[in-house]
Amino acid sequence: MKKYFLFILAVVMSLSVFSGCGNQKELSSSADIQGSHISLSDNKVLIDGADATNDNTMPVYVANDIVYYEEGRDFTYGEGEKSDEHSKEEAGRHLVVHITQAGNYILSGSLKEGQIAIDLGKDAKEDPKAVVNLYLNGVDITSTVAPAVIFYNAYEPFYDVTEETAAKDVDTSSAGANVFIIDGTENNIQGSYVARIYKPDSVQLSEDGKSVEDAKKLHKYDAAFYSKVTMNMNGGKNNTGILNIKAENEGLDSEMHLTVNGGIINIESGNDGINTNEDNISVATMNGGVLNILVNGKTGEGDGIDSNGWLVINGGILTAQACGFSMDSGIDSDKGIHINGGTVIASGNMLDRISESSANYAVFNFSRFLGAGTYSLKNSDNFTVFQKDITNSFTTLIISGTDLAEGDYTLWYGDNQLAGNKGENGGMFGGGMRPGFSTGEIPKDMPFPENGGKRPDFGENVPNSFTPPSEDFKGKGQGERAPGGNFGGNMQNQPSELSEIFTIKNGENYFSFISIKE
Repeated sequence: MKKYFLFILAVVMSLSVFSGCGNQKELSSSADIQGSHISLSDNKVLIDGADATNDNTMPVYVANDIVYYEEGRDFTYGEGEKSDEHSKEEAGRHLVVHITQAGNYILSGSLKEGQIAIDLGKDAKEDPKAVVNLYLNGVDITSTVAPAVIFYNAYEPFYDVTEETAAKDVDTSSAGANVFIIDGTENNIQGSYVARIYKPDSVQLSEDGKSVEDAKKLHKYDAAFYSKVTMNMNGGKNNTGILNIKAENEGLDSEMHLTVNGGIINIESGNDGINTNEDNISVATMNGGVLNILVNGKTGEGDGIDSNGWLVINGGILTAQACGFSMDSGIDSDKGIHINGGTVIASGNMLDRISESSANYAVFNFSRFLGAGTYSLKNSDNFTVFQKDITNSFTTLIISGTDLAEGDYTLWYGDNQLAGNKGENGGMFGGGMRPGFSTGEIPKDMPFPENGGKRPDFGENVPNSFTPPSEDFKGKGQGERAPGGNFGGNMQNQPSELSEIFTIKNGENYFSFISIKE
């Protein structure tokens, strides 16, 4: 994964940290920070040079008490399957470094089996002073049974927000969960997840006692890097610090809001790269930095970014590749996607509706799967405005950025020029689009490396007609397959002649029926 992201380093050197984060410091090294230094190792953990203890009254203590989904439990324990279970022996090898008091904490060193757990107590969500700034200063942490880093309790400025009061524009600068990636460091977080575990006293069984009719959640943590409260991800003064997240399931999650302000964050995940998961409330915001997401699809699915509320992109550089063999999006949102600035390159096999945005963007929909290779967009002067090496197979490509000005462009797959609907008269479509294809329309030599080389199975009953989405359609997959393996959703008939020129106007631009120029 490291080689995959090296190309972006030259670009990030010119980026500055977004100034809207109140907790952001002009730091370039750990020497600029006043706080507790936590040095990790498999033999012992040092706090400001002294051995950490298991005294849980201390600001930092260690224990072998990781939360995980235990094997051998019955159906009243939780919703996990066999693949979600772990043994007591495996869990017991994990050392948990507990942070229990507000403050600055500088992390360095490595834990082969461990976790950083921040919990300032149940009352912390309503306490503006319950703030932890976690500085990553060259750490390598692996957990095979749970998230490698988790915020349980810290100040949540949005704890009383409801669906009625929720909005897409949020100021998360006062949040209690803050992560800083120190300039010049490389940090590796590799983690697992915890399947849903029930509160024992909340389980209500069916009349025959053979199934659970209702139960409240005690634990459920889907990502390698997880927060139960609003979290900010920040870089240093020069934005040269790197955070690599490799996730068995999801990559970087927040149960409320997540704001990326800076740093270089590389995520490779088995499912969603990023998930903000409070329905109709959460906002995933990107203000700056570099965010690279690659979903390898080992769980069988996964969006690049999946927000159960809004997704707002104001700045920075985002590249997001969804799972290549499932109906998922590079960028996905239930309440709306707003692109106001920065650079966005997102690929997948589904398009969620992009809402009112102030930046120009173009959506390219392909008539069949395209796979690994270099994709380029060139202007009328033959200048390459965008270029991206894409790893996963995809049928939808979204491009946005300040260089996407009005004019004529050509699109390239390596040395192959692509052609399609020009976008001037038609090719428009609504939200929740899915590519239409049957397995017979996928080229026999089409590689799907992210699926172990296997061809995806989209089922046997693929309709040959198109049903437009209803007026109140907000979900995915209601547009059925259009003739010729193209996209459903308010689309006009395929033009008899495709153009190699794509005309972009200010605002939104949609292009369809794209294929390699004959």
